[in-house]
Amino acid sequence: MAPRIESILEPPALTRSTTTVLDPGSNPSFQIAKENKSYKHQYSNIYFVRLRLLRKFVEDAALRRWGTHSSNPILVPRVLEVVKSRMCYIIGTVYMDMPLKPNVIEDLARDQSIPPPAPNRQFYSEEDNIMLEDESGRIRLVGDRAKDARLVTGVVVGALGAETPNGDFEVVDLCYAGMAPTSEEEEETKMDVDENSSTSDEWIAVVSGLNIGALSPPDAQLQMLVEYLTGEEGGVSEQIASTQISRLIIAGNSMAQLSLSHKSEPGEHDQPFKKSKRFGSDTATFSPHPILTLSDYLCDIATSLPVHILPGESDPSGTILPQQPLPKAMFGVVAKLPTFTCETNPTYLRLGCPAEGSSHSSLERTLLINSGQPLDDMFKYLPSPPNTRLSILESTLKWRHMAPTAPDTLWCHPYFGTDPFIITATPDLYIVGNQRRFATKIVVDEDQTGEMSKARCRVVMVPDFSRTGVLVLVNLRSLDVKTLTFGVQGMTGVGKNTEQQPEALPSSLTAPLESVSTAPKSSLSSEYL
Repeated sequence: MAPRIESILEPPALTRSTTTVLDPGSNPSFQIAKENKSYKHQYSNIYFVRLRLLRKFVEDAALRRWGTHSSNPILVPRVLEVVKSRMCYIIGTVYMDMPLKPNVIEDLARDQSIPPPAPNRQFYSEEDNIMLEDESGRIRLVGDRAKDARLVTGVVVGALGAETPNGDFEVVDLCYAGMAPTSEEEEETKMDVDENSSTSDEWIAVVSGLNIGALSPPDAQLQMLVEYLTGEEGGVSEQIASTQISRLIIAGNSMAQLSLSHKSEPGEHDQPFKKSKRFGSDTATFSPHPILTLSDYLCDIATSLPVHILPGESDPSGTILPQQPLPKAMFGVVAKLPTFTCETNPTYLRLGCPAEGSSHSSLERTLLINSGQPLDDMFKYLPSPPNTRLSILESTLKWRHMAPTAPDTLWCHPYFGTDPFIITATPDLYIVGNQRRFATKIVVDEDQTGEMSKARCRVVMVPDFSRTGVLVLVNLRSLDVKTLTFGVQGMTGVGKNTEQQPEALPSSLTAPLESVSTAPKSSLSSEYL
């Protein structure tokens, strides 16, 4: 008996995959409590606390690395107590003395009647000096090993070498704290990476750089993104794929930087300026349309799946890290939905995947997410090539610090007795938004010894959506990564700056998901700059 036409045309019943937000556990919180909002402390406290917390890990790594060295080096507790012509190793915090780096003293002494020069895009130059400091003072590190080590200000390192007749310290080798161990919850869960993903696995979607309110906003791409996430776009296969997405993470720069909303006409400024009597009626300096547009998009998405939004550099939030959550009140109706959450930048998320029968067991994943400011700042310290953004991001895991250049060239809160940017436990997923290109890599701690399993982390660089139209999808069970590119016929600038460039989408269709099987074999490849 042939099936009825009505049964053939009837779409299948779809159920969205679910994940739950768990207690952060031992991961630090980036919320600044009211009693801690004090700016009377000196920033030097952060460096002292950082060195005190990381010194023990660097000492242990140095002992494992150099304990059997033929020269039998000794540990010198203070950098100014090194003995000439005696092989030893010292531990301290790196300070990069760079002529091109901003200098507040020079800014204050400059003639204020002269416009300031444009900020440098790179701080690196051949005249840079590498200094190692602790509570006793500083000593300059010299040698090819130190120059080739990809160091930035704020990294705690151990240096093996000897003092030269000039009073410098010639470096033979360097070691770092190494990747932090995984948490106890993560030790119980095997990270099955790069295997075939099940069609019923839970996925998360990550996007950054929506830049709503820009002079050339990606309105068509944004509408297609919303329709895909809500299951309103494409055929049955695309709708099934969209239901596997359990939640959306927006990693900063949702709104473009504020600009004037009207252009001056000739002769307009010849008339005397008249101040408006009505508050908020001056449309020349402020327009609420970007916020209203963003809240409309968020409302459409949040009715279908949970949304987490982080502030970014161009968002209406504080400029110092950690950026506090965006005020929910500015988003209107969507703020009332329980599926909408405003997060700090950076932030930790612990997500739980429920057990589903005998094929899937319960699973927990820890995510570390930021909007890209630390990586952008560190990139200015190093020559490129050979250094790449992905290689620097990999180094932060081995340094156990996500923002070492804070507070030197990256503004941050003046913490007194703690440094929340220290990575105390290696996350399963390390996401950085607002990058030029998409890139990903699995970082494994090769120096780990003993019975404990090696720490592993999937690093993902999320590109700017307004320039690339790229949405990143991550499988929480296998940690596979896929990209989806949105675009319309004739649109320029879409997909040109991505690592992988699926075909641009027609205005009514969605491109099929393509697995990223070309993770970089080496983080030193300039292709991933």
